[in-house]
Amino acid sequence: MFSKGQIIFGILFAITFVIVLIFAYRKDLEIRKRYYKGSFWVLLAFIAFLLLIVGIKSFLG
Repeated sequence: MFSKGQIIFGILFAITFVIVLIFAYRKDLEIRKRYYKGSFWVLLAFIAFLLLIVGIKSFLG
């Protein structure tokens, strides 16, 4: 399977990756608020559309 060194590397890589993601997320937070204002509604509309398709499929078939 995996050696002990590979497992340690994988764990350290995952931890470092998550820390960098959090740092980048916080850094871009203000920019995203300005440029992607209202994108939440687009996401909700997309999810509602998918639920509608699944509902029609289960009703008809």
